[in-house]
Amino acid sequence: MSESGNLSCVLVAVDGSEESMKALRWAFSNLKLRSPTPDSTHSPSFIIFHVQSPPSIATGLNPGPIPFGGPNDLEVPAFTVAIEAHQKRITDAILDHALEISQQLNFNSKVRTHVVVGDPKEKICEAVQDLHADVLVMGSRAFGPIKRMFLGSVSNYCAHHAQCPVIIMKGKDIVDEKN
Repeated sequence: MSESGNLSCVLVAVDGSEESMKALRWAFSNLKLRSPTPDSTHSPSFIIFHVQSPPSIATGLNPGPIPFGGPNDLEVPAFTVAIEAHQKRITDAILDHALEISQQLNFNSKVRTHVVVGDPKEKICEAVQDLHADVLVMGSRAFGPIKRMFLGSVSNYCAHHAQCPVIIMKGKDIVDEKN
């Protein structure tokens, strides 16, 4: 952080959930970037960061061997390409929504997006370090103990492993409009 308390790089992890978008709104409303200096190579910014799952994780399965004596290690390229195209559409929709929020709050000029593929826990912590983030802001889906046991908690992992302060917005107060 700068000496005046203003920030140079705010990393906001978004996954498309309402909790992550709430965290993005909170960051725009409550965190202030420092003014750019003439000699700086990077202007201060909010980085909207999204981690896309690898195709094998996204499908929740591996195509497996072809029945009736087909080769065991055969990859089905069309299957992989279709999954990757679908994930790209999802990622684009998530980033479009996040950028729409930044536009509504007049933050367009101070926002960058960054997308990587991999395990969200690890990739978010790597990005904090690689992008020299001053603070990480993220939402928490507040999974119950059973889901958390199987899925893990990305926010909990990041709170313990990120090399910067972490602000976690909990989603308990979000009302589901369908009910």
